[in-house]
Amino acid sequence: MTGYRLTSGGLIDRSHAVRFSFDGASLAGHAGDTLASALLANDRLLVGRSFKYHRPRGIVTAGPSEPNALVTVGSGARRDPNTRATVAELHDGLVANSQNRWPSLARDIGAVNDLMSRFLSAGFYYKTFMWPAAFWEKVYEPLIRRAAGLGRTKLPRDPDAYEKSWAHCDLLVVGSGPAGLAAALVAARAGLRVILAEQDFVFGGALLGETTRLNGEAPFLFARHAVDELHNSPNVTLLPRTTVFGWYDDNVFGALERVQKHGAAIDAARPVECLWRIVTKHAILATGAEERPLVFGGNDRPGVLMADAARIYANRFGVAVGKSVAVFTNGSSGYRTAADLSAQGIEVAALIDTRTDAPDAAPEGVRLIRGASVVDTKGRQRVRAVVSDRGGFEELIACDAVAMSGGWSPVIHLACQRGGKPVWSEALQAFLAPDAGPGLITAGAAAGHYRLSECFEDGARKAAAIAEALGRPAAAFAPPVVGEEADPSFKALWHVPGAKSKAFVDFQNDVHTGDLGLAVREGFGHVEHAKRYTTSGMATDQGKLGNINAVGILAGMRGVSPAEVGTTTFRPFYTPVSFGALAGTSAGEHAMPVRRSPLHGWAARNGAVFIDVGLWYRPAWFPRAGETAWRESVDREVRTVRESAGLCDVSTLGKIEVFGPDAAEFLNRLYCNPMLRLPVGKARYGLMLREDGMVFDDGTVSRLGEEHFLITTTTAMAGGVLTHMEFAAQALWPELRVRFLSVSDQWAQMSIAGPKARTILQALVEDDISSAAFPFLAAREVRLKGNLRARLFRISFSGELAYELAVPAGYGEAVADALMRAGAPHGICAYGVETLNVLRIEKGHVTHAELDGRVTPDDAGLGRMLAGGKPDFIGKRLSTRFGLTAADRAQLVGLRALEADKDIRAGAHLLKDGAKPSTLNDQGWVSSACFSPTVGGPIALAFLKSGRERYGEKIVVWDQLRGAETMAEVCDPVFVDPGNAKLMA
Repeated sequence: MTGYRLTSGGLIDRSHAVRFSFDGASLAGHAGDTLASALLANDRLLVGRSFKYHRPRGIVTAGPSEPNALVTVGSGARRDPNTRATVAELHDGLVANSQNRWPSLARDIGAVNDLMSRFLSAGFYYKTFMWPAAFWEKVYEPLIRRAAGLGRTKLPRDPDAYEKSWAHCDLLVVGSGPAGLAAALVAARAGLRVILAEQDFVFGGALLGETTRLNGEAPFLFARHAVDELHNSPNVTLLPRTTVFGWYDDNVFGALERVQKHGAAIDAARPVECLWRIVTKHAILATGAEERPLVFGGNDRPGVLMADAARIYANRFGVAVGKSVAVFTNGSSGYRTAADLSAQGIEVAALIDTRTDAPDAAPEGVRLIRGASVVDTKGRQRVRAVVSDRGGFEELIACDAVAMSGGWSPVIHLACQRGGKPVWSEALQAFLAPDAGPGLITAGAAAGHYRLSECFEDGARKAAAIAEALGRPAAAFAPPVVGEEADPSFKALWHVPGAKSKAFVDFQNDVHTGDLGLAVREGFGHVEHAKRYTTSGMATDQGKLGNINAVGILAGMRGVSPAEVGTTTFRPFYTPVSFGALAGTSAGEHAMPVRRSPLHGWAARNGAVFIDVGLWYRPAWFPRAGETAWRESVDREVRTVRESAGLCDVSTLGKIEVFGPDAAEFLNRLYCNPMLRLPVGKARYGLMLREDGMVFDDGTVSRLGEEHFLITTTTAMAGGVLTHMEFAAQALWPELRVRFLSVSDQWAQMSIAGPKARTILQALVEDDISSAAFPFLAAREVRLKGNLRARLFRISFSGELAYELAVPAGYGEAVADALMRAGAPHGICAYGVETLNVLRIEKGHVTHAELDGRVTPDDAGLGRMLAGGKPDFIGKRLSTRFGLTAADRAQLVGLRALEADKDIRAGAHLLKDGAKPSTLNDQGWVSSACFSPTVGGPIALAFLKSGRERYGEKIVVWDQLRGAETMAEVCDPVFVDPGNAKLMA
């Protein structure tokens, strides 16, 4: 027995015992414990195995930078792997299991890797897995996949709910230590809207493990009083169990709140986690500083941990990390740890200080060894002794734990996430945050102020400056009177020379000093190269603990300053964020929003069968009594539209209004065909290209006024086209005076198509819509019966006489009902997207089934739209490339099945009659296909090499996926009314 629970002290609730299990063993802790503190109290020093060598690993820290104590918490569908035991809040019934070991933690067969470590040096995988080439797929890849990862993800569906929310404030304070509390108090008293976010489940930060008196009382009491005041302030929001993980544009911060992850019982009505997007005018980063490990031989053995962590476990959790603790330090922190452990009755085996001229005094009764280093540890699955070296004299010192302190590194990750590089301070021997502007400033230890008094003063001063900048005079704040403070200085020591065994820099990935040396020798000395070559800093902690030592070691090996080496790139997330939190409520059937058109109720009343079409829920067909198959309904609807009339909901088309003196010029540059001289009251089919000359989208452009246009896009590309327009207006042509906005949801739009369309529509429209008064491609406002203003467009997607009527969304269903009543004597029917698809294939109209990103205007039979002699438009230059104008490109054609009982399916390939299926013999593909009741058999649109020259040729439609093959005749893609007589009627 080494680790144990102290008989008194700590902030835990000793009256509340908590039962939990670890690797199947039933254990006990107390309310207020973390899983790590409870494991230590139960003498569970061995908690995991390292990734590469499977070496025994113990708890190293007391916070979110923990590299070793990664466990799986929970069971079944609520199993969460790679949870840090140091931040997991203990609760009744908690089930935890160690990871990366088999068959057990104590006897892990993977430890054989440690015996083979000389063959597994840095970069061995780059050198080993290259040969023989045939081994990669059959041997290497399966082995690597089985070895990869630490914990195992859960396979059952997550039963819990997650939430995402926005919050706004004047000041976001990240961290509730002395600087954070002071800043929050000053800002709150000044009347600012304040959010205080703390990753721990108790506010107070470093004050929770501190013993220096504040105003003559325990530091945690000062924190408790401060939090009570903030809790009672209506302008303050307290967010415990919340980690601010990212800093984004416009001073938006991402934060993850663990709402119920810490409890045994889950309330299904509440989320288990909430992802906050916090918009703030200012932010103060009061995240403190991280104590550095020391790099010496055997520094990874269970029982070796940070000196600050040993103090926290003793002072906050009432846990001794060992019966006899050796303290190894290069600064004053080790002396503070030795003093606190001694005060708790824990034996300090020795205080080993690398400095020869340290001003600090050892606590009474503690042996001090100056100018010495620990060069090795003894033991197997826990520390039994350390080997101390002083001037060549080695001494074996018995102990069961080692508390190490290598100095301090400000936690500045958030401040560097938007491209700023940390700045090296020679005075502090640490990297400080860059000047990120007034939106985010650091305070307290995060700014390099390590004394408690300095932290209080710095946090208060910076919050007061923010309050004054926002026009709120800062209220008075009296920092607490701080008791005796030790000198926080230290002398940087990047690694201990003369190590007897491996000295680890990155505990989780098993990167030691020898690996870094090899990286430098092999040309990978740049910090980013070394990271990837050795995997240092690539673990789940992203180098929070070890990267600073890696930088210092690389600097020493290269003979330069750490400033020249620099750091690796800081990116979100600061700590891992679950996919559930990122998804929020967008899971299952809510993974994407269900969008219903303004005519959804009308369609439902008319018996529609709905399907998902992109983002929309649209009617596919409208079955009637006696129709037993969908094809019966679709065939009837097609015939009705061709012979009488039909009504279709086309509200889902993208609709964008464009305004401004330069609106015409703007659209003229967006579309490849001319738009500049489009008359008011007319519409025109338009084609947009990408920069590479391929078709981006098609639609219509209607000029409703001299400086007012309405464009429509395909349903699928409504968002993409709007983004394209925004980029063009902001980046390509900012000088153009143009404004635009999406109005897709503001209008209900319906297509009335068929020979009787005009007669039916005229019953509702007050204006004259005869062919002479309202010709093909007319587009203007009309007045309906009852004085309702509407927009009418004479546009056809079916090849029939057709109109599209747009009314304000709220009137959509009523107008559709009125049209159905007016059309009833003429045999009108409602039709859905399946019928719409058949009608457009019969007429040879293309959609994104044809315009799939590989197609030029000429490929789609629209080459004439480029023949206007326009000086410029997006895609013009690259559309003339030789590869896009070659004669043998695949061109749009029609296909008629030669056997009426054999279907043609989209996705099938085209082959010459008698040719063997192969890439070389591939002649094209089928883009759209249907059964045409008008033609009387299967038809399709397809892309065929030199297709327009091959009308009348017989070709094989080869569909190996469905095991089908049929013969078809190549023909013009317009199957119905090629002369457009119906269209112009």
